[in-house]
Parts: sequence; structure tokens; C-alpha cells
Amino acid sequence: MYCGEKVCLRAYKEEDIKLAMKFVNDRELKKFLVTNIPFPMSLWEEETWVKAQKGSESGEYNFAIEDIKTNKYIGGCGIQKVNWLTRVAVVGIMIGDKDYWSKGYGTDAMKVLMKFIFEDMNINKIRLNTFSFNERAKKCYEKCGFEVEGILKNEIFKEGKYYDEIIMSAFSKK
Repeated sequence: MYCGEKVCLRAYKEEDIKLAMKFVNDRELKKFLVTNIPFPMSLWEEETWVKAQKGSESGEYNFAIEDIKTNKYIGGCGIQKVNWLTRVAVVGIMIGDKDYWSKGYGTDAMKVLMKFIFEDMNINKIRLNTFSFNERAKKCYEKCGFEVEGILKNEIFKEGKYYDEIIMSAFSKK
């Protein structure tokens, strides 16, 4: 496990499956996560995904986020793509339990993930995408040292409106 002040990043457990499915099927949460039309995920799909998670030579890792005080599974984060030649990794994060929103848990989880990526994987640059309407995420990423690198205008269509997709990056301090 990799721990910060509020959270630990750990491997997924079978007991996380039902709560993970609840998180990914929450309509409000899903609008912050997916660019496509939100379609419900089945228990079978979520179970298959969770059981497939393991470290890989490709550099793709997915961690469950656990509250240090309660040992409760509250979300997930991971490395989705790694370019070993340019030392660039693409990441994502989700705090699924709304009781933990806007309380620093996402920021702590991202900082722990960044430390893992920069120090254990020897990556130089971390990149992520967020949506212009997701102010909470932008503030979190800025606290972690991310800066806007680009904006894709009217890239996202949600709830009858077009929004910008924001590309943000952070660099290793080596």
C-alpha cells in the first residue's frame, strides 16, 4: 500500500465490487468521468474489471482509494497509459463516495499517486483531462501542481450543452 495523510492506495478487493459498481453507475459522478453517453455498468462487468486488476509491465496500474481512519473503500485512481520513450503517463481519479468530496481526499490520493509515478516508475510528466464544468477537480489538480497545457473547445456534450475539455500536466522535479 502507498499512503498519504488521509488515504492509502491499495489493490482492489473482491468486497469492493458492489460499491465500485454503485460509484460508476451514479449519474452525477458519471458526468465527471466519461466523455461518451453514460451507460449503466453491470455487476458482471465491474466484477470482471476488478478481478483483472494487477500490476503490469506496461505501467498500467489501478488502485483502490481507502480512507486511512476507517479502512473504507472510497474511490479509485490509476495510470491508464505510459509512454516509456517520452516518460509520460496519463492518469485518472475518482472519489466515488460523495461524503468524501471537497475534503482533501482526492488531493491526497493524487499526491500519493504522483509520488508513486515520479519516484517508483521514473516518469517525467503526468497528464490528465478534465471538463470545464468540474471546478472541484481543477482545484484539486492545481493544488497537486498540475497546470493547464491545452483546451479542447466544445469537446464534451453533457446535459444538452457543450463544454471544453482541459488538458493538464505536472512534471517531475528531478
